[in-house]
Amino acid sequence: MYSMRLDEKTAVITGAASGIGLATADAFAEAGARVVLADIDTQRGEVAAADIRDRGQQAHFVRLDVTDQSSIESCKERVMSEHGPIDVLAHVAGWGRTEPFVDNTQDFWRQVVDLNLMGVIAVTRAFVDDMIDQKSGKIIVVASDAGRVGSLGETVYSAAKGGSIAFTKGLARELARFNINVNSVCPGPTDTPLLDAVPDKFKEAFIRATPMRRLGQPKEVADALLFFASDRSDFITGQVLSVNGGLAIVG
Repeated sequence: MYSMRLDEKTAVITGAASGIGLATADAFAEAGARVVLADIDTQRGEVAAADIRDRGQQAHFVRLDVTDQSSIESCKERVMSEHGPIDVLAHVAGWGRTEPFVDNTQDFWRQVVDLNLMGVIAVTRAFVDDMIDQKSGKIIVVASDAGRVGSLGETVYSAAKGGSIAFTKGLARELARFNINVNSVCPGPTDTPLLDAVPDKFKEAFIRATPMRRLGQPKEVADALLFFASDRSDFITGQVLSVNGGLAIVG
């Protein structure tokens, strides 16, 4: 029987202390998963995991800096020792800032690419061998519509997210024979702490340009991740799903 349940599944979610990552942890836990909230923000992450446990669901926090290989290895070792091989890996950690490309510094380029692309690659590499061994798994990459169509003032961010989409597609082809699904979710403008840093004039422009005339909510994006994590998506791999209220309609 097909369902949106994740009972007896272990899921690691990066960037899970706030925003879409936290909404994803909540959705997965409600669906019955053992969730590992992995984030660089220890204080918020611990509180978020405790809140989930207070609801009678299973959650633990592990500190993770996706740009630091030693942190990735430490996270992997702790997850394996406490939970064993995982079933779902959701890449939600990311960061950007709206400013003209000509005002970017090289340090800014590196930070954006390391967080939004190289972190996805490195964390996937840390966990994928065990998925291959067990011949099952779901990997979900949260990219962005900026990576599909570009975004004004987010040129390098668009490039990094576009790279994560291409990584999704290539990895999906490589891992299909191991019964591992790899898909990408692309949010449009979503009401998260990251968007709080965007100037109001940009947020207002996003709303005006969106046919549904509002920002997305983190839970609405999390529902797309839940679909890809569940057995409802067993014959879907290498695909990109936008959750954007119609802002970008990509063929």
